[in-house]
Amino acid sequence: MATVAEQLRLARESKHLTLQQVAEVTKIRSDHLAALEEGNFNAFPAPVYIRGFVRCYSTLLKLDVPRLMGELDGELGQTRQFSEPPALSARPRGIVDFLTLQLSKVDWRKGLVVISAVVVLTAAVLVILIVRHYRNADPLKNLPPGVYHPARPGMDYLPGPPGPATSPKKK
Repeated sequence: MATVAEQLRLARESKHLTLQQVAEVTKIRSDHLAALEEGNFNAFPAPVYIRGFVRCYSTLLKLDVPRLMGELDGELGQTRQFSEPPALSARPRGIVDFLTLQLSKVDWRKGLVVISAVVVLTAAVLVILIVRHYRNADPLKNLPPGVYHPARPGMDYLPGPPGPATSPKKK
């Protein structure tokens, strides 16, 4: 049985296509196509690239994609580099990672409605508290006691309305 790499190369040659023509159609670099046809899977950083490129390439060549993908999984399972899934990042997770994960789970359509309601409710409570504070506040609370300073020196009493003693005499 031919390997996946051989099947891809033979199918391309039977359709009289060059690697450059396939690269133009599939938008896969020609060096990656050559590595696929040689079976050089070490040229790729992860198996997801290999699977995606083989799927695209075999679709263009009108090969049996499910069968070819099954064979590819078998071949990748035999290699040491791609037999195990890649390890996830080894760095410790912090609060930022936790918050980012939680925020990614939020349905923002519903979340926006909830956030808007909270903002409106908070604004209403603040307005009510401010109005109550100024309504109950004594505007003269911090005013110091008044001290009278007479306009004429020696006058220690407040001038009042003219009375009988101070009113001019009528003749």
